[in-house]
Amino acid sequence: MRRERARPREGWSDIIESQGLAFHRSAHPEGLARPYWDESVHYVFTMDEVLALESQVEELHEMCLAAAEHVVATGRLADFGIPPACRTAVAESWRRRDQHVFGRFDLRYDGTGPAKLLEYNADTPTSLVESAVVQWFWLRDVFPGDDQWNSLHERLVGHWKTLTLPTGPVHFAWTNADETGEEVMTLGYLQETAEQAGLTTVAVAMEDIGWDALNRRFVDMEHRVMRSLCKLYPWEWIVAEPFGPHALDQQISMAWIEPLWKMLLSNKALLAVLWELYPGHPNLLPAYLGGPRELADTSGYIEKPLLGREGASMRIVTPGAGEQVRTGGDYGAEGFVYQEFLALPDFDGWRPVLGAWVVGDESAGLGIRETSGLITDDTSSFVPHRIHG
Repeated sequence: MRRERARPREGWSDIIESQGLAFHRSAHPEGLARPYWDESVHYVFTMDEVLALESQVEELHEMCLAAAEHVVATGRLADFGIPPACRTAVAESWRRRDQHVFGRFDLRYDGTGPAKLLEYNADTPTSLVESAVVQWFWLRDVFPGDDQWNSLHERLVGHWKTLTLPTGPVHFAWTNADETGEEVMTLGYLQETAEQAGLTTVAVAMEDIGWDALNRRFVDMEHRVMRSLCKLYPWEWIVAEPFGPHALDQQISMAWIEPLWKMLLSNKALLAVLWELYPGHPNLLPAYLGGPRELADTSGYIEKPLLGREGASMRIVTPGAGEQVRTGGDYGAEGFVYQEFLALPDFDGWRPVLGAWVVGDESAGLGIRETSGLITDDTSSFVPHRIHG
């Protein structure tokens, strides 16, 4: 694994916008000099590295499924801050093995040892357009003789074909609250893959979904019954909404992508459960609920809210030096997990996080975000990669 520089393509901004990355100008907070999509640099991997990472990702995914089984079997949903009113529905969704489509692991990797799991974005993963489409065309334009860890598009189309869905169109719902456009473009791409799989689809805003109280069903603006819904609206938000009880009641009659049981894998309490079940596993970092335990006196720790996003509401604490970093945010009322602090590797002053994708239960591709700080947040940039040699 190494970081290299390359000359950006002439007109690169117009190129990536035509490929679906229309939100790259708004993806960053204002005032940053570095663009969100940065093809002036990229990472290079060997095929052996990628094959090893693929194997590790699939093992991690299987471990996460085993952790979900453990949590449901032992009744530990309270450890995840899941509200009492929806715990039974979450457990039943898992027992039914409600169908799922995709997720993204965030990994620490420096090319010299096993990848370390930082978290699992299993319910509402983004950076999909960049990973599946935009960096693939970059590779074809700039390094046509090389390969890429990227079978996302083919696997998504193929996986949609395997799902058993109710009759009627599949609805793809974004929220008008997203001002960047990332959510609508991501869902638009997912909708395209579903259509290529032969499914009939409809796009709708979450705010435009209605409830037919007489017949007890969700309907769209055309009063069509909604029987399959793909969304990037987090489940922890849905169950807290006024329509949340209706969504729970519709678990059997509707297909939800991602399913309700993904509340267990998208929650950072998962990190502590994994460490309990697989202590010392080479792809895990020690993690605990309730406090940092021995980490306070050894390596230090990072305090993560169970439901935090974009690096918000986190703290890094190291022995002797105390608190090193604290990020802003309003998360944390649901509780925290305490994970061993292992700084992201430094490549020319930038620190990459590997976003390793899973479609169904198989490894499917890689997207990389870089930051200059110790915590990856909304100032990070997406950079492409290639496989050489």
